[in-house]
Amino acid sequence: MSTPKYKRVILKLSGEALAGERGYGIDANVIQSLAKQIKEVVELGVEVAVVVGGGNIWRGIQGSSRGIDRATADYMGMLATVMNSLALQDALESIDVQTRVQTAIEMRQVAEPYIRRRAIRHLEKGRVVIFAGGNGNPFFSTDTTSALRAAEIEAEVILMAKNNVDGVYTADPKKEPTAKKYDTLTYLEILNKGLKVMDSTASSLCMDNDIPLIVFNISEEGNIRRVLLGEQIGTLVKGSV
Repeated sequence: MSTPKYKRVILKLSGEALAGERGYGIDANVIQSLAKQIKEVVELGVEVAVVVGGGNIWRGIQGSSRGIDRATADYMGMLATVMNSLALQDALESIDVQTRVQTAIEMRQVAEPYIRRRAIRHLEKGRVVIFAGGNGNPFFSTDTTSALRAAEIEAEVILMAKNNVDGVYTADPKKEPTAKKYDTLTYLEILNKGLKVMDSTASSLCMDNDIPLIVFNISEEGNIRRVLLGEQIGTLVKGSV
């Protein structure tokens, strides 16, 4: 099968995915690998928007636990996502993939402000759009940003890329060797079972707007392409059975 199953997608990358084995900062080799994988699917004709986390640089909730005001800590986290987004943009453009970064918090010297219609137009022209700065408000995660932007740009699926985890399990497979992997789930099951796939706000938003989610391992090169060509890898989360 060489025809993509999906035409327009949101790719959710955690900050940790950019850090590689170090667990912090930006690993140049990892980000180049991600850029090449994104280029592969762009060349298939898929319209790709990316939401990047900032946990490799700063986590708002951890800053809050250290005594920093939660809203301030979250804004710091949003700035971390902009740093990651610019690094990914640079990696993509170094291999001739046209890219635009749009930020929920305006900083016109480095990126465009988020404008829904402009984002869609970029996608239609074959450009990769990277959504940075979360949704511009504290107390919301980049998971929620992924769900919100997916609904806004009418993406057909959210691809949630995990680092060295190939789907959703009954428990953390790194801590529980007997944990079993789910092939399919519903958002209601995620909420009822308290599975840590995405936060409850993001899960509810995806469920209400009937946006499917595929959780897969980004560490294995070529997996983004395999998912988009319809291979059954990872875990599929949908609104109903």
